[in-house]
Amino acid sequence: MDDKLHEECGVFGIWSSENIKAAQLIYYGLIALQHRGQESAGIVVCDKKGPIGNIAAHKGMGLVSEVFPAETLDHLRGNIGIGHVRYSTAGASCVENAQPVFLNYAKGTLALAHNGNVTNAEEMRQKLLQEGCVFNGTTDSEVIAYRVAEERMSSASIEEAVCMVAKELKGGYALLLLSPQKLVGVRDPLGLKPLCIGKKEGTYVLASESAALTAVDAEFVRDVAPGEIVTITEDGIHSEIALQADTKAHCIFEYIYFARLDSKIDGISVYDARFRGGRALAKRYAVDADVVTGVPESGLTAAVGYAEESGIPFNLAFSKNSYVGRTFIKPTQEERVSAVHMKLSVIESVVKDKRVVLIDDSIVRGTTIANLIVMLRKAGAKEVHVRISSPPFLYPCYYGTDVPDNSQLIANQYSVQEICKSIGADSLGYMQLEDLGEMTGDLPLCKACFNNCYPV
Repeated sequence: MDDKLHEECGVFGIWSSENIKAAQLIYYGLIALQHRGQESAGIVVCDKKGPIGNIAAHKGMGLVSEVFPAETLDHLRGNIGIGHVRYSTAGASCVENAQPVFLNYAKGTLALAHNGNVTNAEEMRQKLLQEGCVFNGTTDSEVIAYRVAEERMSSASIEEAVCMVAKELKGGYALLLLSPQKLVGVRDPLGLKPLCIGKKEGTYVLASESAALTAVDAEFVRDVAPGEIVTITEDGIHSEIALQADTKAHCIFEYIYFARLDSKIDGISVYDARFRGGRALAKRYAVDADVVTGVPESGLTAAVGYAEESGIPFNLAFSKNSYVGRTFIKPTQEERVSAVHMKLSVIESVVKDKRVVLIDDSIVRGTTIANLIVMLRKAGAKEVHVRISSPPFLYPCYYGTDVPDNSQLIANQYSVQEICKSIGADSLGYMQLEDLGEMTGDLPLCKACFNNCYPV
């Protein structure tokens, strides 16, 4: 049922000089970021009283609303805090790996929430194990937290310790760290993972996406720059570009699939990027057809762009059942097919006796798109022409996206013509690498899963 890529995590942090209930605001922020991770959720808050402060934490498996009933939120009291939603691409899916990571150490306490993947984490873990460190989980996030605590023993401040550790990290990451008096945010030097700043009166917000700022009525201030470390204290925001990189490489899939439509990342509207992607597909792959439609939800905006550019009418061809459980069990092929039917059904009057252009954001294994084409034909579609708003996936991702190994990527094993035949389409067109610029302008992109050119 779920033949899609997933982001690893979403992070959300609050620092306030006011006597607010930070946990409630973090809860709303995490709800707005739920699409980035649905396996576990966690919140850590602190009241800033004294050098240690009173820290409260809670995390668990499941959706944000499941992990945080009202009575749990009421017990999380403080005016600064961080929260996290997780989808596991590194480390098992278990409560021990849920975040934020929370540590007590000789100089105090710290909590860390992390989006992304650190490619040299295992090397760092082995070094810490040799020094006697005992880990509770298996994530690179815990490795980073222990290294920060270790570095803090000889550093003048938490942000100095964070800077020293961040210089060791390789890969893509957005980090939030909480100490009893400070909130620290870090974005990797390449800008692979997004992080932005918001403000509401005396409250500052750090979040993976601008849509999460809107959820707490905070005003977007700016994106955290690649390689930037921001520290929020009673004195306001201190910024330092401490992590240098000669190039930038923003993840293209934030614009194609991961981020919410109402988010803006690095100055680019996600909605506009997907719309322009659909127009680029129409220019590249014209076809005689009667209706353009998209696979809900991520294919719809590109489908609107395709329709406008091509002049072919757009219409909704699928009705989505939003109440299918995320844990729906599907161990056999027959049950996987049933799961697709439970989640989506075809509106017959839209496609009957029509030549259909079907837009989706990607093809990973090809199972879902093949099932949808069968459904369209059963509803009376005469032709189904598939257009994909990303290039073919040929290589795995190492930066916090669950692109599987090559053997599970249909485009790595078969030609476009062979894929077209296997999914039962009348024609198939992928976004071309050179057309990605139409989506994001001159923004430097990471395209490693398409072209094998890894920036780290």
